[in-house]
This record gives sequence, structure tokens and C-alpha cells, in this order.
Amino acid sequence: MAKTLNGIILKCVGGFYYVEAADSVYECKARGVFRKNGITPVAGDRAVITVLEDGTGWVEEIGERRNFLIRPPVANLDLLMVVASITEPEPNNLVMDKLIAIAEKNGIEPVIVITKADLKDTAELEEIYRRSGFDVFSVSSKTGQGIDALKKRLAGGLSALSGNSGVGKSSLLNALEPSYNLETGQISKKLGRGRHTTRTVEIFKLSSGGRIADTPGFSSIDLERAQRIYKEELAGCFREFEKYIPCCKFTSCSHTVENGCAVIEAAKKGEISPERHESYKAIYEEVKGFKVWD
Repeated sequence: MAKTLNGIILKCVGGFYYVEAADSVYECKARGVFRKNGITPVAGDRAVITVLEDGTGWVEEIGERRNFLIRPPVANLDLLMVVASITEPEPNNLVMDKLIAIAEKNGIEPVIVITKADLKDTAELEEIYRRSGFDVFSVSSKTGQGIDALKKRLAGGLSALSGNSGVGKSSLLNALEPSYNLETGQISKKLGRGRHTTRTVEIFKLSSGGRIADTPGFSSIDLERAQRIYKEELAGCFREFEKYIPCCKFTSCSHTVENGCAVIEAAKKGEISPERHESYKAIYEEVKGFKVWD
């Protein structure tokens, strides 16, 4: 006899949805109505499923999403862990700041995680993001540095790991929960970046509390495909700009080149991180041509 259960989608592979409900995981297919309505279930979705006698099931309904990311495809996040390695590969501030902007636009709290802290001093990178208003954790998956503090920050919610290939996301997840023993990749010396070891979004339970989604790595972020942020919205995705924006000479200020821009002046004085402002200007150039009606 079929039964109806409420659960959470843990991963989506090849048209199958793996849903945790009533302390079990069920392999489900989705009803055609989702395709008809242009909805694709993703990891993190709350779902109503019908479970058949053979243990397989159907996804019948998807709950209302608090938020939704296109790349990586995941819903209902509390935290986005922006993961960067301090070396091998070198940190890419622009990629980090794009991820932070995407999180801010979607009402997801960004948390900065700097990996491989056993290999190089992280103080300079930490300072950029701490003074910008973010929680920052420097960790080492090899020595265990910072892992316990990060576990406490992740407890109780749904988080996702996101960052360049090779920064050590799967190694970090193994350090947070050693029983998972996930496949990890070696850095390609020739290319200076990691091999992709995570191929799909998958949500794991943490014994310390909460859930965490491992996501595929990438080499760059195309905001036109990953998350459209329009130029009028961008300054609002840089939280440290907030108190300076009302002081700008022009209400239409882009905060990139204008005389009388309080944000530019704050960056010159070091009140706003110059590195963050450089990222803002680069992202502004990328998004300024986006049109709402496109």
C-alpha cells in the first residue's frame, strides 16, 4: 500500500531524486507536472512523496523555496560557505566576491572558509573579509585547525560548500565528518587547479548538527548564467558599502568612477577594503549590460 511522506531532497542524479523521509532515503521520480510548470526539483527542496510497496516513490509536490541558487542548483540554504585555499590554487578574490554577492542577493548568509591554513599564513586574506563584515574561518583538513569552530557555526541549518576546483571542499567535508570518506582530487601541476571530484550537489548530515551540501567546483563564474544581478542591485550586495551610499553626491552613483562618491573615498582611505572595491568594479563591468527584459 502506498504512503505519503514529507522529506528533503538530498541529491538529483539522472532524473532520479533521493529523498530523505521518516529516517529512510527513497529513490523517486518526479511527476510530469513539474516539467509542465517549468519546475526542476533540486537538492534542499522540501518535498511531498508517495512511496510504493517496492520502496521507490514519486515526488508529488515541492514546498515553497526560501531561496534558490541556479549554479550550484540547491534550495533553502541558511549559509553559503565561500571556500578558498590560501595556496595551490592561490585565492581568487573576484570569484569569492561573486559568490558573496550571489548569496547576499538571495538572502543567504555568506561564511568565508580559507583552507590549507597549514601551508601559508592566512592573516591578510582573513582581514579583508572580517573587516567587510563576514565570519571567517581558517582551517586545515590535514591538521584539524579551525574544524571544531567551523562545526559550531554550521550546526542547526543547511549550508553549502562553494568555490573553485581544487580548494579542498571534499577534503573539508571529510574533516567535518570523517565517516563520509569522500573522493578527493589532486591539484594539476600543469593547470594549477584541481580535478573535479564532486559531480553533483549532495546533502550530508553532520553529527554535530545541521546539514551540508557538497557542490561541484568550477574555474570561473558567469553571472549571466549563474545569477543575474543587475547594476542597480550590485551595491546592495556589498554590505560594507551601506553606510557610505547615502553620502554619495549623486543618487545615481555607480560607485566606480564618480567624483563625490563616498564609497570610492572610503576605499581610498582604507575604510572599505580596496580589494573588495576592485571586485565590485569588475563585477559592475560584467553586469552593466544586463537588461531586465532580456
